[in-house]
Amino acid sequence: MALLLLLHIALLSTLCAADDPYVSYDFKLSYITVSPLGVPQRVIAVNGAFPGPVVNTTTNYNVVINVHNQLDEDLLMTWSGIQMRRNSWQDGVLGTNCPIHPKRNFTYQFQVKDQIGSFIYFPSLNFQRASGGFGPIVINNRKIIAIPFAQPDGDIVVVVGDWYTKTNTALRATLDSGEELGMPDGVLINGKGPYRYNSTLVPDGIEYETINVDPGKTYRFRVHNVGVSTSLNFRIEGHNLLLVETEGRYTMQQNFTSFDIHVGQSYSFLVTMDQNATKDYYIVASARFVNESVWERVTGVAVLHYSNSKGPATGPLPVAPSDIYNQWSAMNQPRAIRQNTTASGARPNPQGSFHYGSINVTDTYVIRSLPLVRIDGKLRATLNGISFVEPNTPIRLADLHNVKGAYKLDFPNKPLDRSPKMDRSIINATYKGFMEVILQNNDTKILSFHMDGYAFFVVGMDFGVWTENSRSIYNKWDTISRCTTEVYPGGWTAVLISLDNVGVWNLRVENLDRWYLGQETYMRIVNPEENGKTEMAPPDNVLYCGALQSLQKESESSAAMPLHCDNSKLLLTLVITVLAFISSFSQNDGHRFRVRSCGAWFFLLGLKSSVFDRFLLDAEGFEALETQSLSLKADGDLLVCLDLYALGVNLLPALGRAVGVF
Repeated sequence: MALLLLLHIALLSTLCAADDPYVSYDFKLSYITVSPLGVPQRVIAVNGAFPGPVVNTTTNYNVVINVHNQLDEDLLMTWSGIQMRRNSWQDGVLGTNCPIHPKRNFTYQFQVKDQIGSFIYFPSLNFQRASGGFGPIVINNRKIIAIPFAQPDGDIVVVVGDWYTKTNTALRATLDSGEELGMPDGVLINGKGPYRYNSTLVPDGIEYETINVDPGKTYRFRVHNVGVSTSLNFRIEGHNLLLVETEGRYTMQQNFTSFDIHVGQSYSFLVTMDQNATKDYYIVASARFVNESVWERVTGVAVLHYSNSKGPATGPLPVAPSDIYNQWSAMNQPRAIRQNTTASGARPNPQGSFHYGSINVTDTYVIRSLPLVRIDGKLRATLNGISFVEPNTPIRLADLHNVKGAYKLDFPNKPLDRSPKMDRSIINATYKGFMEVILQNNDTKILSFHMDGYAFFVVGMDFGVWTENSRSIYNKWDTISRCTTEVYPGGWTAVLISLDNVGVWNLRVENLDRWYLGQETYMRIVNPEENGKTEMAPPDNVLYCGALQSLQKESESSAAMPLHCDNSKLLLTLVITVLAFISSFSQNDGHRFRVRSCGAWFFLLGLKSSVFDRFLLDAEGFEALETQSLSLKADGDLLVCLDLYALGVNLLPALGRAVGVF
């Protein structure tokens, strides 16, 4: 019987084995009222949770996320660090997507191709990230590729960020009025306010985060800064932070007592519970590179609780780094981050096998940021003297439909001696080129620069003005590759980018105030010999706006319906359920039980994509099948299911055409 079962599986596997597995999520973004700092305020929740749930997937999986906009304004979700290979249509920023209107939905569908690591998602419009809507993304290694450290005893996500008690709408209005935001009201850890470590600074009744651990175990802490504009120093009282990964790249393992995490950045640390647990321990995220006596309230505090702890956390917080006014010293930390060149990441070959330092640079861009300026009476932020104006029509859609004047391909490759202006200037990048980008920060605050669609090699950073002689200090051997890098005020950071991902990709300052006021542009990368292999076509559910508004079909939803195995299973669920229901009335009692079990099992199968993907695509699938189909009491029950599945597959194309799915 077991052999016959395997034959059934082998025959059916030809139906879908060519597709990588799918994970699916339904995201409902809505307002809820919480009081993280003791003041009731409206925040943006995902499925009622603040922060939102983890998007948990694995290298090369397809991710389907149906986003429902239950807010009172337009929405886009961006998946920061996910490279969207060949598929900038899913990037979720205004240069690539039209917004999701209130009471509408849009289904994002993308593959996490050749990626592992820790990332974040958040809303990209209307300053909404300042009110929430954010959450973590975890991309696990495939089973065939080992992680370069012992398997941790647990995985702990920590989402930190500065926080204002004003809504994103009010913060937006402040900037629109020509004023800056000022000091935040606090720092949240996993959406909660500070533990009452100080009765003067922290009011009573604040809900704080507690992380429960067991003595002697080692946990992987994935820490993300999703804040508005403040760099944070992260530390755990009495514990070392062993750095192992950042934004999809395994690092050389180094111990730190504290670590600076800038806006938009993500890091993984291994933390071993090696203390004697005489009390609980503080977890701290405090504002960095500010006057701490003034910014003392901008401190997030959570609690690390051992299962054998003998009491609450007490005493002063662990001391922050003392180099506030010596940023030269602080820069040593990011300079020390190196990639683990012998470890395998998403692919079996070592991370260091791409010899970026020996590739000839084809283009150099020096991009300078300056303090805020006024343009036509409005407070604006600039890159190379240009304050970006969001396009009415997404750039790549404008290309495909020959919309003229939607943008300009004239972003300057160096700062120009001219008055600042507002414009839609973007970078005309060359497919398969190798670009050097110098991020020169002449502003007065640390800025985080992020690029969608790519990871770049952070080859150098220093203070002063970059010159060609600065290349002599570049790390051309083992520098880290990532998607978000800090640039110190009065300094520069140099990155190298291999332009192999066709599309239109956002290059921005991740600090929300500067991004909102215009510090961004796009790289347009087009293959002149495009044959459908280097860039995907727009999805079936593409949204239209601006000059293409007339192409938008009026409907209450916008769901992608490509012909993939996953969609076949969803439709097939209906077929199997109907067949099982009909058959149950025409068979004897014993067989009726089998068919009803089959229908129930396939219903779960289609909705959750949990068992079938595994036993088709996982070498250990047969064991998983046996352990997860407990409701099917015998092999015979499963054979009935598989027979019905085969019958349904034969009926599926005709039924799909009849109902208009395919």
